[in-house]
Amino acid sequence: MTQPALHLVVPGPLEQRTGGYLYDARMAEGLRRRGWRVIVHSLGGAFPDADGVARASLTDALGGMPDGATVVVDGLALGGLPEPAAAHRRRLRILALVHHPVSEETGLAPEVRDRLADRERRALAVPDGIIVTSAFTARGLRRFGVDAGRVRVVEPGTDPPPRPAQRAPRDPPQLLSVGAVVPRKGHDVLVRALARLADLSWECVCAGSLDRDPAHAARVLADVEAQGLAGRVRFAGECDRATLAALYGESALFVLASHYEGYGMVLAEALAHGLPIVSTTGGAIPETVPAAAAVLVPPGDERALAGALGALLGGGGDAGSGMSGAERRTALAAAARRHATTLRGWDDAVEAFAAAVTALSRQGGTGRRTG
Repeated sequence: MTQPALHLVVPGPLEQRTGGYLYDARMAEGLRRRGWRVIVHSLGGAFPDADGVARASLTDALGGMPDGATVVVDGLALGGLPEPAAAHRRRLRILALVHHPVSEETGLAPEVRDRLADRERRALAVPDGIIVTSAFTARGLRRFGVDAGRVRVVEPGTDPPPRPAQRAPRDPPQLLSVGAVVPRKGHDVLVRALARLADLSWECVCAGSLDRDPAHAARVLADVEAQGLAGRVRFAGECDRATLAALYGESALFVLASHYEGYGMVLAEALAHGLPIVSTTGGAIPETVPAAAAVLVPPGDERALAGALGALLGGGGDAGSGMSGAERRTALAAAARRHATTLRGWDDAVEAFAAAVTALSRQGGTGRRTG
């Protein structure tokens, strides 16, 4: 049976290759395969500190929807714009999709952070329900006064791991980091950590957009040059799925220096590819990555990050385990492959998302609330 229309509101084009947009796109694609009519509204303007264009774009999008329509608004769009959503809360079934609170983005000026936190608190009071991508984020929404009964957790799916024959690690060992070059991802910390390991044999590839925060990306690239790492650290830019799969297959180690993750889809992807992981304890990362498959250090700590990487790349290895670096990487990789068998696929994730949308929209009644 054909399902009613679902309106999905996102800031900018849905085709952008970040974890949040990939999640949204996979849900839209999966729902359509199940007979849902998904109408995507791509907003103009700047986010999350929304400008006038963004406000007008969300106002127009919501205003053009029929009474009683079910609407899922990505939290990146909703967080900075409580007023347009509040204006339509009585006639629409509005749901929010929160990957992580926008006010917790790394690198925000204090006044911007405070402004966004206030807007986000008001915005999160509007929806009939909220879908989040991790239990960590669900707990974090309590700080914004969100009642747990309005929240459903739908973790991302993960594509099946590749065949073992597709793994062909490079020599010297290749480190892989995946994520847009923005402050939250900690590429600057990673570069400083790698500079401490110049005497070891390694190469590093960073895959992810350089265009989301050009000023920050320029500083990171300049730091690579200043540290004498230009021949060893390569920025591949935004990569498609096939290119990323090849990079995973060539790499010996996955590293993510993020200050914060609301889930960490690339970490689950690295697990699926059987890679040992070095990352941080930022946000939901310790709940996404099992301890047996990773070495996690405090976010922003370049010394600790260098120590973790050095132990896995060097011959000395981990004194506590009595294993060499290569042996420790092998043990972490085996644990990653074991955990990968427990990861939910995208079909199951879409099914859970559909159930959450259905339950939350019914819970909100007709959407014409009196509050």
